[in-house]
Amino acid sequence: MKKIITSILAMFAILIIAVAQVAPSKYYIQFTDKDDSPFSVNDPSEYLSQRAIERRALHNIPIDVRDLPVNPQYLQAVRDAGAAILNPTKWLNGVTIETSNPAVIEAIAALPFVQGVMKSPVIPSGSNEKPFFMHEYFDVEAPAGDIIMKDVSFYDYGNAYNQIGMIGGDQIHELGYRGQGIVIGVLDSGFDNADELAIFDSLWNDQRVLATRDFVSGGPITFNKHYHGTMVLSTMAGNLPGTLVGTAPEASYLLLRTEDAGSEYLIEEYNWVSGAEYADSAGANVLNTSLGYSTFDEASQNHTYEDMDGNTTPITIGADIAASKGLIVVNSAGNSGGSSWYYITAPADGDSVFTIGAVNAMGIPASFSSHGPTFDGRIKPNVVAQGEGTYVASPDGSFFFGNGTSFSSPVIAGMMACLLQGNPDMNNMELINAVQESGSLAGSPDNTMGYGIPDFMAAHNILTVIDADEGSLLTIMNVYPNPFSTWVDLALRSEQNAQAYLSIADMTGRTVFEEQRSLVQGQNMIRINGLQEVPAGVYFLRLESGNAVFTTKLVKR
Repeated sequence: MKKIITSILAMFAILIIAVAQVAPSKYYIQFTDKDDSPFSVNDPSEYLSQRAIERRALHNIPIDVRDLPVNPQYLQAVRDAGAAILNPTKWLNGVTIETSNPAVIEAIAALPFVQGVMKSPVIPSGSNEKPFFMHEYFDVEAPAGDIIMKDVSFYDYGNAYNQIGMIGGDQIHELGYRGQGIVIGVLDSGFDNADELAIFDSLWNDQRVLATRDFVSGGPITFNKHYHGTMVLSTMAGNLPGTLVGTAPEASYLLLRTEDAGSEYLIEEYNWVSGAEYADSAGANVLNTSLGYSTFDEASQNHTYEDMDGNTTPITIGADIAASKGLIVVNSAGNSGGSSWYYITAPADGDSVFTIGAVNAMGIPASFSSHGPTFDGRIKPNVVAQGEGTYVASPDGSFFFGNGTSFSSPVIAGMMACLLQGNPDMNNMELINAVQESGSLAGSPDNTMGYGIPDFMAAHNILTVIDADEGSLLTIMNVYPNPFSTWVDLALRSEQNAQAYLSIADMTGRTVFEEQRSLVQGQNMIRINGLQEVPAGVYFLRLESGNAVFTTKLVKR
C-alpha cells in the first residue's frame, strides 16, 4: 500500500491532456477535491454497510476521505453539462461519463472542480449504460452456517480433488471451514447461465448470491453477457459432489461485471475500481479478479512493463486502496508467460495484491503463466495453484479441464475465505504472509512460482494462537519455523528459574519427541533438534512447567 497518495497525484497530472474527439466516446473526469460534501467521516453509515464498518474497526483502519462518495453536486454539474454519468469512483475521486458532443467535454473541463478529462472510447452508441452512485450500498447478511469441528466427512470433490488437495484445502474443509459467513466479490466479464446451472443450486437455494451489479451496461447482471465468470465462479462456489466442489462452497458472493469481453479499453480499469468500491461498501472480505490489463484496442492507452511498478495504472492503484481497506485482493498473474509481454499484468503488480500464478497437476509451472518481477524488482507471483488442467464448469452444464491463471486465482481466493473464517481476527496481510510462509519455495522464492505451492493447513497452523493458562509465570514469545523441517526454536520468558517438560505428539497422540529443560529467569531460547526423521504432518507442541501448560500446533513439511 506504499506510495498510494503519491501515485494518485502522479496519475492526476497525466490526466490533464488534450481531448481528441471520437464519437461516441466515454471519458474519465478527474475531480480536484471532495469539498462541501454532504457526507462525513463521522457518519459512515450513510455510505458504508455495517459489515464494512466492522471490518475497519476490527483492524483499526480509519475511515478517511477516500471513503466519502464523490461529491453529488459535482456529479450533478457534469450531468447538467450534458453528459451521461456512468460510474463514479470515490477512491480515485472521479467519474466515467459518455457523450458524443465536444461542447459537453469543453463545458465539463471548464468546471472549477474538474482537474482533467481523459478520453476513453469503448463501445458503440446505443449501449444501455445507467447511472450508479457509489454512496448507494446495502447491508448484507452472509449466512453463517454450522461449523462442525470433528467427525466431518470428506467432500467428494470428483475431478476437482487435485486442485484442492494440492494446497491442503481438503484438510481445511475437514475442520469445518468452507467459507461460511465470508463474502467474496467476483469481478469478471459475465456469468452466463450461472443462475440456472445445477452446480450452483445450493448457492441460490441458500440465498448466498447477495447482490449482482453490471458496471459495463448498468443495473443488475443479466446472465447472458459472457461465459468467463461462470467458469471462475465454479472453482470457488461450485457444489456438485462427485463432480466438482469448489474451494469455498459455503461462502456468499457478490457477482460484479466490470470487463467488456467484446473490447479492451482503459475504461474497464475504472469500471473495476468502481466495482471494488461497491464490494468494499457492501462488506466483502475477499475479491477475486481473473483479469489483467496491458495493451488495449487503442494503442495510446497501452501500458508498458515500466508501468508494472505497483503505483501507476488506475486499476493497480485501486487494488492497493482496496487492500488498505482490509480486503484480501486476489488476482491472476496473467497468461503472458509464453508471449512477448512475458510479465504479470495490472493489477497483479500491486504490492498488496495477492498475485497467483499457475502450475499443472504435477506442480510444474504452466508455460503460459506470467512471470515477475515487477518493474521495481518485487517478487511476483506471490504463490501458485493449479491453473493448467483445472476442473471447471461450463455455462452449457458440462465440465472440462481448463487452462489459465484465471482458474488458479479463484482456487486460492476461495481458500483465503476459508482461512479467514478459521482466523477471523487476522488481517489480510497476516493471512497472506502465513500462506506465503507455507509455500513450497518459502525459503527461496522466485519470479515464476513466487513462494511456491501453498499448504493451507500449514498456514492455518502458523496462524493458530498459542494456548496458555491464565496467570502463568511463563510467556511464549515465538515458535519458529512453522512449518518446520529439522528443528524448532521456542522463545519464551520465565518469571523465575524453573524446570520445563517439552513434548511433541502427532494427531493420534503418539509422542515423537520429549525432553526436560531448565529455564532461567528472563529470556529463554530453546532449540528442539533432531526432527528430520519425523514424518510430514500436523503435530502438537506441549510445554509444561509447574502449573503452566502451553500448547500449539506445528506442521512438518
